[in-house]
Amino acid sequence: MLDEHGEQAMRQCRRWVGKMRVGITGHQQLPDESAWSWVRQEMDGILGDLPGPLIGLTSLAVGADQLFAEAVLRHGGTFTAIIPFHDYELKFSEWRDREEYNRLLRLAAQVEVLSKPGSSREAYFQAGKQVVNMAEVLLAVWDGQPAAGLGGTGDVVAYARQCGKPIVHINPITHTAISDDSFLELARG
Repeated sequence: MLDEHGEQAMRQCRRWVGKMRVGITGHQQLPDESAWSWVRQEMDGILGDLPGPLIGLTSLAVGADQLFAEAVLRHGGTFTAIIPFHDYELKFSEWRDREEYNRLLRLAAQVEVLSKPGSSREAYFQAGKQVVNMAEVLLAVWDGQPAAGLGGTGDVVAYARQCGKPIVHINPITHTAISDDSFLELARG
């Protein structure tokens, strides 16, 4: 007989059978704002190559996360929002960013709000690790540089590598997208 956690895991597993779980980590801002259109095209191409249906995993941060959520929906998928802590939206400095976050949050198929372990930075890293733990593959919109602070894109990519997760590195600076062999196997189905 399964305990409460085991039953919950089985229910979640049954919901995900036959669905590709794709996580996102990435920058919130880019030095060249026009690079976002290139990132959008790359995401569309990558998600289009994956067997569906898709389940996106995102914290809905400004930038790459929100772009990803929109892309998953365009490809007929759904997404789970993994929110770092209650009142996360108060960290958005621009009202437009907060409105977009709330709009996307309403479109999420599932929302998981984590408890804040300490600082906001620690919470961001916890959310990033949760995305990695739940994903079969991670898209990283990343310039390849170390994280500017705990929980940044570089930290999440390092954690995904430690976990052996397939990663697709979308570099918005060099306009390159590189995937490892394990991603190619997933894409083939």
